Amino acid sequence: MLRRRQALALAASLPWLAAGCASLDPLQSGAPWSADLPPRVELGAVPFVAQARFHCGPASLAMAAGAVGIDVSADALAEQVFLPAREGSLQVEMLAAARRQGLLAVVLPGELRALFAELAAGHAVVVLQNLGLSISPRWHYAVAIGYDAPAREVLLRSGDEPRQLMSWFTFEQTWARGGRWAFVALPPDRLPATAREADAVQAAIGFERVAAPAQAARAWRAVRQRWPDNLPAAIGLGNALVAQGDLDAAAQVLAQAAARHDSAAAWNNLAQVQLQRGDRTAARDAARRAVAAAERPGTDARWRDAALATLREAER
Repeated sequence: MLRRRQALALAASLPWLAAGCASLDPLQSGAPWSADLPPRVELGAVPFVAQARFHCGPASLAMAAGAVGIDVSADALAEQVFLPAREGSLQVEMLAAARRQGLLAVVLPGELRALFAELAAGHAVVVLQNLGLSISPRWHYAVAIGYDAPAREVLLRSGDEPRQLMSWFTFEQTWARGGRWAFVALPPDRLPATAREADAVQAAIGFERVAAPAQAARAWRAVRQRWPDNLPAAIGLGNALVAQGDLDAAAQVLAQAAARHDSAAAWNNLAQVQLQRGDRTAARDAARRAVAAAERPGTDARWRDAALATLREAER
């Protein structure tokens, strides 16, 4: 599940903490940069949007969207993500707003290695920092646009600074206190270089709730391309194809997934598609397989009820 901590991102213009405070969270061990990455990266084409007071969230989203060719103002995004009573933006709203712009927003592993790998892949990264203490947080969103390995610096678009240089150590202090939370927003047929399977699936689930079926299908195809055996991605793609009216393609995708996983959900959805296609023989066979799969121990009882209902419909 997507992380839904009720963290707020407040304004920039907050004092930096001196390194070495006793209350700082422990830093990650090991080298965050590896020799297979370029020594220096700067995504200079990422637009800079200076934040208004308390609007670091909308400004960061506008920059991330602009990095992939989506022109949207911070003011327009503020209407979607900014909570005046909280003087900030919740993480879940940041992800949702990116999706409403037609972008697949995927949460990243909380590691500097992943952050640097995304930058090397040309992806701007929205990061959540805590510029205060763990016990007295001061949340802030910024956009990472580069790093310099020899100088051990991270490059940010942050607050009213278009090119803020920060040491790896200081950045990780503030990022660690923000839970090492970060995400990349890309067109739906592209995934972050370091995306984890579960995070990509959750991102696609969130995306399909607001996207047109054709766009949702692009997202699910991207997930399947990287993880061909992922069952939710196959079911999601099948459902998106049904919504598009491409029943033949949906039946093919769902049949492959059902046979590979012997999944009650996949068999039941396949039976429904076959009914829509007018093939009652195939629908009955799929529904019977759905019932059998749903009767296995540990399967949600609701799938058995759904499969039985589909079978009754197919046998009329």
